[in-house]
Amino acid sequence: MYYIERYAILYNDFNGGVIMSQLNDFGTRLKKLRTGKGLTQRQLADLMYISNSTIANWETGTRMPDINMLTRLARCLNVDIYTLIDNTTYRGSSEAFRIIIVEDVPVVLRGSIRMLEDEVPRAEIAGFDNGRDAIDYAKNNKVSVAFLDIELPGENGMELGRTLTAINHKTNIIYLTSHTEYLEEAAYDHCSGYIIKPLTRERIHHELGNLRYPVGGFNI
Repeated sequence: MYYIERYAILYNDFNGGVIMSQLNDFGTRLKKLRTGKGLTQRQLADLMYISNSTIANWETGTRMPDINMLTRLARCLNVDIYTLIDNTTYRGSSEAFRIIIVEDVPVVLRGSIRMLEDEVPRAEIAGFDNGRDAIDYAKNNKVSVAFLDIELPGENGMELGRTLTAINHKTNIIYLTSHTEYLEEAAYDHCSGYIIKPLTRERIHHELGNLRYPVGGFNI
């Protein structure tokens, strides 16, 4: 759509860094829209499959959503993008510790996000129910860790992992599955980790504490 294309141009052409007044304006506007819909930060986070702290960071002006998250945010609030950005120009933070999780079962996805949020409260966490959206997000954001369900409807989580590492070779890929049959292939791909479901806080803690490519400045 036109407004998405225009926002993409603004987002990509701006090279002057984040302007604080614009950050604050966006945060104020978002909070007003959210509360006007009768939503708590947690409820909006659950609708978007992201962490509660990500919403809080947006509303306080600490961080900005990229175009993919902005589109998702507008959809969840039932507004267009310009209602959120009001023609301002900004770009998201490139230094955040970003974790994504791809899982096609909504209740499992929400539960996994909450566990990750408890384990790494400073991270930006985004959930996806398909690989295509995860790839689009990774193209615009530096992803530190990706938890990927191997058995996705019509998709192969292993191929998704290879695509994500082609985008950023230092993305730590952690595969999630109910079976051990993929273990050899995952090891061949030099993934960071392999978790037999269900995902638990203990397994999350172990994998994040033993990343193939440690993330500087964040202690797990």
